[in-house]
Amino acid sequence: MSEMSVTYCTPENPCGLKDLPFVLPEVSASEKQHARRLLKALEKAYPEAHCELNSRSPHELLVATILSAQATDVGVNKATPKLFARFPTPVDYVQVSPEEIEPYIKTIGLYRNKAKAIHASMSLIVEKFAGEVPQTMDELLTLKGVARKTANVVLGNAFGINMGVVVDTHVQRVAVRLGLAEQGTSVAMIERRLMALFPRERWTLLSHLFIFHGRRVCKARGGLCASNPICQKFGSCSKQG
Repeated sequence: MSEMSVTYCTPENPCGLKDLPFVLPEVSASEKQHARRLLKALEKAYPEAHCELNSRSPHELLVATILSAQATDVGVNKATPKLFARFPTPVDYVQVSPEEIEPYIKTIGLYRNKAKAIHASMSLIVEKFAGEVPQTMDELLTLKGVARKTANVVLGNAFGINMGVVVDTHVQRVAVRLGLAEQGTSVAMIERRLMALFPRERWTLLSHLFIFHGRRVCKARGGLCASNPICQKFGSCSKQG
């Protein structure tokens, strides 16, 4: 499938990143060096970092990611085994109504809306994309319940395509506390800044590293940052709040 057609070639967003639909912020060489040192430390601390949503195919990952909005990965993973067993392909979702999907995801918040989104997304995948999850940002964003964050999860983890950095609440918090973005920076701008700071081939992994650090050390409450070498060297929860 073709890449996105929008092209912006500027000093901050050179032609090597011409498939991005926006200009990345300007960052200094020293900021990039600092980011690379942080990346190396995170990779050493969390060599097992990975997407914690269980799935066996691109469409299962898409469904799980839609379900994960305002829900925990643990909660989603508890619901999806029976859901995926009942609906093994996109066509299987299309052959029922959204109401028939609901019982399988009833333990997840906003399950009625999510059942509708899953049904609509699978319907479009079957009708427009021959039953295959699309592999471009533009096409994924046409699916119901799919915004940039969800599309980044699917592209990066199902297809190895780095079109951005997934910024959830953990990534947002860790980015601020480690001094990579200022408090109050929007999610969209945090993503762009992380994209500018870190190598593109690490964008997908970067979000997993931040999430692992955020869940295990740099927590919203009761963080363990005081004794953590990464927090001590690169930031401080106590200073950033």
